[in-house]
Amino acid sequence: MSLTLAIMAGGKSSRMGTDKSFVTLLGKPLIEHLLDRLADLGEDERILITNRPDDYVALGLPMFPDVLPEKGSLGGIYTAITHSQSDYTLVIACDMPFANPALLKYMIGLCDGSYDVIVPRVDNYPEGLHAIYKQTCLAPIRKLLDADQLKVMGFYGDVRVRYLDEAEYQPFDAKGLSFFNVNTPHELEEARRLAGE
Repeated sequence: MSLTLAIMAGGKSSRMGTDKSFVTLLGKPLIEHLLDRLADLGEDERILITNRPDDYVALGLPMFPDVLPEKGSLGGIYTAITHSQSDYTLVIACDMPFANPALLKYMIGLCDGSYDVIVPRVDNYPEGLHAIYKQTCLAPIRKLLDADQLKVMGFYGDVRVRYLDEAEYQPFDAKGLSFFNVNTPHELEEARRLAGE
């Protein structure tokens, strides 16, 4: 089983008012917090999905723009899987500074060929930008994108999905902070509070 880690930095950051990848938490950009937390996952390759590659050169990662522009998060997931050289692609948003490596390793351990998507579900809502996708997801995602249907979970009915509900992820992340993402100045302040800044 091979695995690509794909960091998603393709959003417009419109609610933040500035590129959220580079807003700071404890004096360090959010995306660097994420990369530090994911330093020891054992993936075969690491890529960055972004439409602004010049902004991320310093990270030294292979970068890819959206294959199909203006297709939102689902288009970003499609781009990540398309450029992945692996059987599975772990997709994670750049604005999740509290991602839990133990939980992610547990999810990676579920990649045994039985499922096409492995995704945590928080309050019954799948966290599609904190999920693992098999190459088999490409065709059903493309079908949705071609129809301009951009809901991330829109293709889940066409593939084998393994959900992780609260009882399963809580031993790794009791407060569910893995799924805390920073989209607004208010959420940034909350992240700073949680980090003890």
